[in-house]
Amino acid sequence: MVLAGIGAGLAVIGAGLGIGKIGGSAMEAIARQPEAASKIQTAMIIAAALIEGAALFAIVVALIAK
Repeated sequence: MVLAGIGAGLAVIGAGLGIGKIGGSAMEAIARQPEAASKIQTAMIIAAALIEGAALFAIVVALIAK
């Protein structure tokens, strides 16, 4: 059970780092090219949703495989 908690924690940490990197990169891209803000924001939201889905899947797998 302890390893499942560690696995779930690592999944959450990885998702947080990934979404943070996406957000930072998107803000930098918008600062460089403000006219493309809507396209960048859309791509950022889609990527963040995919990361969240993968993290949720990893958490479920970690908690089921105990």
